[in-house]
Amino acid sequence: MTHTVLVTGVSRHIGARVASVLAAAPDISRVIGVDTVPPPSLTRDGGISLGRTEFVRVDLRSPDIAQVIAAADVHTVVHMSLVSAPSRSGGRTAMKEHNVIGTMQLLGACQRSATVRRVVVRSTTAVYGSSPRDPAVFTEELEPHDGPSHGYAKDAVEVEGYVRGFARRRPDVTVSLLRFANFMGPGVESPLTRYFTQPVLPTVFGFDPRLQFVHEDDAVEVLLRMATEDHPGTYNVAGAGVLLLSQCARRAGRPSLPVLSPAFKVLGNAARRMGLVEYSPEQLRLMCHGRAVDTARLEAELGWKPKFTTGAAFDDFLRSRGLRPFGGVRT
Repeated sequence: MTHTVLVTGVSRHIGARVASVLAAAPDISRVIGVDTVPPPSLTRDGGISLGRTEFVRVDLRSPDIAQVIAAADVHTVVHMSLVSAPSRSGGRTAMKEHNVIGTMQLLGACQRSATVRRVVVRSTTAVYGSSPRDPAVFTEELEPHDGPSHGYAKDAVEVEGYVRGFARRRPDVTVSLLRFANFMGPGVESPLTRYFTQPVLPTVFGFDPRLQFVHEDDAVEVLLRMATEDHPGTYNVAGAGVLLLSQCARRAGRPSLPVLSPAFKVLGNAARRMGLVEYSPEQLRLMCHGRAVDTARLEAELGWKPKFTTGAAFDDFLRSRGLRPFGGVRT
């Protein structure tokens, strides 16, 4: 059976890759990519071809998205449009409107649609927060001790609430909610990848957090499977294993600079004002307490495991940026 898929957030790297692989799938008749700006050339060597993807310029905060869904008889929606850091122009307010109000508008359009039968939403493991009282590993059922209170993570918590409400109102629609660890890979640009490319890595004195990554190739594979098969529910998505921040620094060949927590905040504010690296409050908590999630549910549901471990995903990112470990030895 052929059908139409709508992908949001196609101006960013992962969204563009997802649209590209869906456009190449034989059982998909049409892919519509929406975003507020056209997708640039995003590739390791010159450009990701979006294939048959049709681009439509739409701001998710407007009612126009409902017209797109209705006019195209959309069957599957893949929502990739959550923004993890504020833009210099719009700031935090515009980011929150895009993430939360945009998702509300999109889900409202899906709820009114007579053709939508599958909705896949990208979320983040940041919804678990980072706290010294956290469990060693989060499963999907566990509630955080100290949930996010600001920024991207708080937006994701609100978005997940609206997604669960939509799933209750439209039980005939398969809803898949994917909590991704931090994306890592050659094409990924994020606050965390920018952090690791700094000449010196500020760290919080007395802390060596555990970090988890998911390689962009594995993220795209999971999204492709969720968009073309029925897998209702909430799933953690991460590469196997963890890396300590100190191990990441050694692999990257970057000296670390331990500073007290208040100084880390001051550094973060200065870097943010200069447009260098986004040290958000949630990233500060991650740099103190870290986070790890269990992916057994995803692997059992799909009968598949990510090809890249957390360490292998980080190493692939380092190779793409020409970064080398101290002494040439991985730790």
